[in-house]
Amino acid sequence: PRQHAKTLWYDRPCYIFLEFCVEDSTDVRVVIEDHRLVFSCKNADGVEFYNEIDLYARVNSKDSQEKRSDRSITCFMRKWKEKVAWPRITKENIKPAWLSVDFDNWRDWEGDEEVERAMVEEYAEV
Repeated sequence: PRQHAKTLWYDRPCYIFLEFCVEDSTDVRVVIEDHRLVFSCKNADGVEFYNEIDLYARVNSKDSQEKRSDRSITCFMRKWKEKVAWPRITKENIKPAWLSVDFDNWRDWEGDEEVERAMVEEYAEV
């Protein structure tokens, strides 16, 4: 049986970050389209995870990436319209039980582009 991966997200001036919290993931598949993200994988116990998100606004699917670690899979998607805040990540104003804001990484944008650029570069190196 498939289940949703616990997912954290946060908003930045140029990117939207999503973290799918699955430890020791295998068969990771991330499809980023302009208005949708589809994620699937298995964990060490063979449990299958599947998340599909119709995005709040358009992203640049060609300038979006994902990075896998032992604990999670992080996706960052470049916003089509930069410096426009997303009040939520889903197109519809509903909050699925498996989706939460990552308050540890959520902050005001004031002078934040340097920090964001450094984060994206750090991810890109892995």
